[in-house]
Amino acid sequence: MTPWLSIVGIGEDGLSGLGEQARNLVDRADVLIGGARHLSMLPDDGRERLAWPSPLNRLVGEIEARRGQAVCVLATGDPFCFGIGTTLARRIPMSEMQVIPAPSAFSLACAQLGWSLPEVSLLTLHGRPTSLIVPAIQPDARLMVLSDNHETPTEVASLLCEKGFGASELHVLEHLGGSRERILHLRADQEDFPEFADFNMLAIVCKAGEGAEILPRIPGLPDDVFHHDGQLTKREVRAVTLSALMPGPGQVLWDVGAGCGSVAIEWMRTDPNARAVAIERQAARCEMITSNAARLGTPYLKLVSGEAPACLSDLQRPDAVFIGGGINTSGLFEACWQSLMPGGRLVANAVTLEGEARLASLQAEHGGELRRLSVSRAEAVGPFRGWRPAMPVTQFALVKSRDEG
Repeated sequence: MTPWLSIVGIGEDGLSGLGEQARNLVDRADVLIGGARHLSMLPDDGRERLAWPSPLNRLVGEIEARRGQAVCVLATGDPFCFGIGTTLARRIPMSEMQVIPAPSAFSLACAQLGWSLPEVSLLTLHGRPTSLIVPAIQPDARLMVLSDNHETPTEVASLLCEKGFGASELHVLEHLGGSRERILHLRADQEDFPEFADFNMLAIVCKAGEGAEILPRIPGLPDDVFHHDGQLTKREVRAVTLSALMPGPGQVLWDVGAGCGSVAIEWMRTDPNARAVAIERQAARCEMITSNAARLGTPYLKLVSGEAPACLSDLQRPDAVFIGGGINTSGLFEACWQSLMPGGRLVANAVTLEGEARLASLQAEHGGELRRLSVSRAEAVGPFRGWRPAMPVTQFALVKSRDEG
């Protein structure tokens, strides 16, 4: 099909910065769509204009309904770098689009600072919680962050100080590529910040101070970083459990009987696009899950308050399932196994004899791996020290055949 929808990346220099092909698409369009800032760059020539609403998805259906008209969407920089192009491509085939990108804010910032783009973590806080950057805060890491508004630099600086990274370099880059371009070089813990423009982005060099909270993205966070009531998959067992679950980009985990949410949270921390659903029936534990998720940088963890398996039927099919408790609940394994995607992984842990017997029965019926995990920690024994064993955990791990629906 001949493209009817064009997506044109535009910078702070407006129409004068567009190449001939991009300018022709803008000039020939019957309908112009963009943010208020984009539309203000165009002359008022009487053509129909539509400004992006909030949320953006409200206008996507209207764009689809104009199939056959010449529609031009203006985007900031690269439309497929945290941009509107990705949203539109979910609904409209690429064969119906013509896309002309401009340099992204990340590329412009790297050119100003002399940074290597492949060595930088790219993030956005546009319309998103500030806590999303928490997993990326690591010693000497370089981050580039698209801001939501003029308050974002101050909020990020406060978060860095809270985590013990107050010495971090904070570069605030405003209106990159335009006549109002300004670059400020600051420290996260300095006392006074200037006022910032709404249109800005951040470049951060993370510097850990004494006592900084350093939480790696690999599984096995310390137990004490989670608020819990004792219902917690302990650190060493959690690391082995997540290894068996095998997190992957964009994949979905069900954490059934989530307790304080530790497994689901660590699953999501492994990759910015990993998703998880924490299923928990107790209200107090649901509150802990929400608190832990926000503090540890996974605010988009989905929480389902209810009794499994009854509450599972309407959820998106998972790529992995963890059953941390309740394996003897009638129908629970069967519901999880049936919902699991082909090639998916199911891991179940048990500490009771009854739970262990159920796992042994499942392994005899379905195959998979059965293992016992035992951890001892050195603790004081009077004036001396000795090994204090934790309760052993029996773990069942099973991979679903790709031929099985």
